Amino acid sequence: MGLDGLPRPTEDRVVVAADTVVVLDGATEMREGLPSGGWYSRLLAERIGDRLRANAGEDLGTLLAESIAHVAAEQDLTPRRAPSSTVAMLRWTPEHVEALVLADSPVVAFTPDGPDVVHDDRLDRLRAAGALRTRAEVDRLRNSEGGFWVAEAVPEAASHALRRRWPRAGVDAAVLATDGVSVGVDTYGVFDWPGVLRLSRSAGAEAVLDAVRRAEADDPECRRWPRSKRHDDQALVVIDFAADQATIRDEP
Repeated sequence: MGLDGLPRPTEDRVVVAADTVVVLDGATEMREGLPSGGWYSRLLAERIGDRLRANAGEDLGTLLAESIAHVAAEQDLTPRRAPSSTVAMLRWTPEHVEALVLADSPVVAFTPDGPDVVHDDRLDRLRAAGALRTRAEVDRLRNSEGGFWVAEAVPEAASHALRRRWPRAGVDAAVLATDGVSVGVDTYGVFDWPGVLRLSRSAGAEAVLDAVRRAEADDPECRRWPRSKRHDDQALVVIDFAADQATIRDEP
């Protein structure tokens, strides 16, 4: 849904390759004269997909930086005056599983020591500190040292992404989610990450999305959990290495 509460196309995107999955969440754009975050996330997802097909083994950071640069040049985008998107990537080989996270779409790997959450909280910390009260503050801190980093028109942002790697034998499953899903863990407390995996395995990934939607429906005035939109777009990918399968759900 949009800020007005009316249905609109999802701004989340999912790219799937043989050994790589990418999830993007286009930021809702409120500045006049700019394309939507969904427009940008679609173009970036298409470019990432093209590069994956051309060079499946390309370093994830290089892949992202070059994709951001290509879209920015092709569309003549200006830093801090362009739409933006989060990025979460997961790649696996027979030896390793690796993740890249830029902005607030997490990757979770389930290991013998429990869930290892790769979560970029720089934006959350700035909000909590009251540093993003105005549009000018947001624009100044976007893709800046001491601020937050997101896919937009600055290829350097890719070098500020969080990276993690695990031995493949030690990862039972992995989850990639946009914040329309992760909010069910981080804010609503509907479940924890092991609960997300259990529910996905027992009832399918859509059951996770439905549980988050039910929590939001029980708070229609956004009073218990203050938020700009009653419902956000939802994208969830579950890679179950133990079962050798992947499940993808993407809902507006």
